[in-house]
Amino acid sequence: MKLTNRSKVVSNKEMTFMEKLYLPEILKGMAITMRHALAGPKGKVFSYPEQEKPRTKFWRGLHVLKRDEEGRERCTACGLCAVVCPAEAITMTSAERTRDEKHLYREEKYASVYEINMLRCIFCGLCEEACPKSAIYLTDRLVDVETNRGSFVYGKDKLVEKINERVDITARQSELQKKTVK
Repeated sequence: MKLTNRSKVVSNKEMTFMEKLYLPEILKGMAITMRHALAGPKGKVFSYPEQEKPRTKFWRGLHVLKRDEEGRERCTACGLCAVVCPAEAITMTSAERTRDEKHLYREEKYASVYEINMLRCIFCGLCEEACPKSAIYLTDRLVDVETNRGSFVYGKDKLVEKINERVDITARQSELQKKTVK
């Protein structure tokens, strides 16, 4: 049974004497390598701390959990971002807010623990598309350099934006997200 219309004809022709030697092919490959080495980099090398590599407008970098206009966390721990994540990098634990916490969280349910494993994350952006409350976004910032694996698990302390240091994500928002946030 044929599943696709693509087929490849394989021929078992005899190799010539020069092909059997392999030496000419190796020399051709070395000549290409030397040509590239002598030509040097052509605008591909950046001195990173002084000069950053240009990135696209919609660069997917570090995650941020947004707050609303009153400073409350938008995330309601629905779990859609964790379900849609193909790398299974997001884990969360939900809790119910008390009357004392009404100024901290928008809804009755909130994420008491929200963690993203940056080593597993593939920065696909599906989490921000799945979020019904427009709570999570990928910013244009780079993930920090860490020294051990455990510090790549980002919790709410690193993910939730600070009240006095808001992250502008209007360029990343779709028209539907802009309408739902207002």
